[in-house]
Amino acid sequence: MEATEYYRTLTRRMVTSIMLVSFLPLLLFGGIVGYQFQTSYREKTIDHLRELVQKHEQNIDAFLYEKLSYIRVMAQHNSLKDLSNEQFLEKRLLTLQNIYGGVFVDLGVVDFDGHQIAYAGPFQLMKANYSDADWFKEAINCEYSISNVFLGLRNQPHFIVTAKRESDGRQWVLRATIDFVAFNSLVENLRIGETGSAFIMNRQGEFQTTPHVKPSRGNDFFLRVLKESSESTTSTPLVVGGLPDSGPAATGGVPLSSVTVTEDVDFFGDGLIYVMSPLKNNDWILVFQQGSKDAFKDLYQARRLALLILFGGCLAIGIQVVVITRRMVRRIKWGDSERDKMNEQVIEAGKLASVGELAAGIAHEINNPVAVMVEEAGWIDDILSEPDFPTDENLDELKRALTQIRTQGARCKEITHKLLSFARKTDPHEHEVDINELMDEIISLCEQRARYSNVKINRNFASDLPRVLASPSELQQVFLNLINNGVDAIGANGGTVEITTRSENKYVVVDVADTGAGIPKVNLGRIFDPFFTTKPVGKGTGLGLSICYGIIKKLDGQISVNSAVGMGTTFHVRIPFSQQQKD
Repeated sequence: MEATEYYRTLTRRMVTSIMLVSFLPLLLFGGIVGYQFQTSYREKTIDHLRELVQKHEQNIDAFLYEKLSYIRVMAQHNSLKDLSNEQFLEKRLLTLQNIYGGVFVDLGVVDFDGHQIAYAGPFQLMKANYSDADWFKEAINCEYSISNVFLGLRNQPHFIVTAKRESDGRQWVLRATIDFVAFNSLVENLRIGETGSAFIMNRQGEFQTTPHVKPSRGNDFFLRVLKESSESTTSTPLVVGGLPDSGPAATGGVPLSSVTVTEDVDFFGDGLIYVMSPLKNNDWILVFQQGSKDAFKDLYQARRLALLILFGGCLAIGIQVVVITRRMVRRIKWGDSERDKMNEQVIEAGKLASVGELAAGIAHEINNPVAVMVEEAGWIDDILSEPDFPTDENLDELKRALTQIRTQGARCKEITHKLLSFARKTDPHEHEVDINELMDEIISLCEQRARYSNVKINRNFASDLPRVLASPSELQQVFLNLINNGVDAIGANGGTVEITTRSENKYVVVDVADTGAGIPKVNLGRIFDPFFTTKPVGKGTGLGLSICYGIIKKLDGQISVNSAVGMGTTFHVRIPFSQQQKD
């Protein structure tokens, strides 16, 4: 179960790390490029709308100034007597209509009392009284004027351009009505996309053209922008000095304008773009409005396509990462399984090597009781061959000999049992182990070989030692290797191997100290490396300490060594308490 969870965790970590490494640069690059593209596209679109509105504002102003300039030229170059002649006025109206295609609706001359004294046009407006009209009040107060759009006496939307003159001791005003349809078409032509449209509003919040789409903002919003524009804009007065015969430059050029761009939302929360520019010396404001979705439609389409491609790429990368990671984890799992099998084989090989080292001592250990049994068997044979066999003395001797044979046989059985117990295949399953009992069994196996080498094994066991969770056969392998190494290090000159057990910081510590020649400092860092040995060729494989190191590390334990040449060597093995002991 723990192994399965380990591989699941490994899979998750590998997938997470690879995806982070793969996605993070991609997302950062996509985000930066997308932001730069969006910013550039928005600026380009806004600049295009700004330029478009400014051009229309200039065209509309030019349209107004041009019509005004013709009225002014007509007033300057014709006397009141000529203009009061209706036939003359009709001819002038016809000329203007031929040139401008019906933009001029009618002409009229109005005295300073507001009475129209001459008229040319399709309506019955002769003798009309304009004394209360707003356009007339404005006309008599300035030399030239352009009125707001209003219904007036004809009950149709129109606006009037005027020129004030004085001749023959009389002041009078020449006026012309401009066709609203022609003027409105100039604004209606400003159409972009599905929602982009324009309209004109005056300072009183009155529409001067018909809005194609009802504005989502109130009039006060546009009036505030108009006021701010008029305060921040220095524009040329409508009339400065005399006008030449014709042309919009008669006023000194089109007034300077300040195009304002702002973004807002409508009642439904959809974005809107407003581009506004003042007209007619800041008396009017040209407003262009368009939905953000419409204005940036290409941007949104490109962004959706980019997100779709990015999502598809990330999905493909994610699938590949998962597939490849699972394949790699399966390989790792197979490799770990093979490694475990290899480790088991190495441990078994090391155990067989240890059994070989024990063979001589075990053979000598068994040889003594066998010799006793052979001697007792010969003694029994001698007793049975005597002619007076069934005597009390012979029977007692026979019983003694059988008892001795039984005792020596049990001793041989115990020795072979311990040997077989150690030599049988390693059990990888972990159990709670009493270290003191385990060390007693191992020492009993090593004592005969130690005596043969004139080495004494001393025990120094702590009482009430906590149990550890480990494989008994693997621990036998560890400590048998350490004890045998100690015996080999002492050699034939004799010495001692001291076995000490104790507890220390939730660890059971086993110290194996010998009085051998010690390990040179240059070799201390390599003694746990596989196949490293200082023994003569044929005397060691170099796997013993490597196997010990692997077994102890697998138990989350520690193995270390202290050694000095001529002073001996001490191995310290630390094995954590079992979970029950910790609790």
